[in-house]
Amino acid sequence: MSGDVVNLRQVRKQKARSEKEKQAEQNRISFGRTKAEKTLTRTLNDKAQKAFEQGQLERPEDDPKNGKG
Repeated sequence: MSGDVVNLRQVRKQKARSEKEKQAEQNRISFGRTKAEKTLTRTLNDKAQKAFEQGQLERPEDDPKNGKG
């Protein structure tokens, strides 16, 4: 029964540091972008949305076949 002596306070602090570092890494990925990168992403999303909307078929609102009217 010879085990290593562990200081629980130090273990808790090390665990807290590790969790903070993981959160910081996630924040760097999520929020650490330049204005140009954000603009590029927004532009690409707008372009994709417009392409999607152009491919949709439009139905008249008073058409009896679609159940409205």
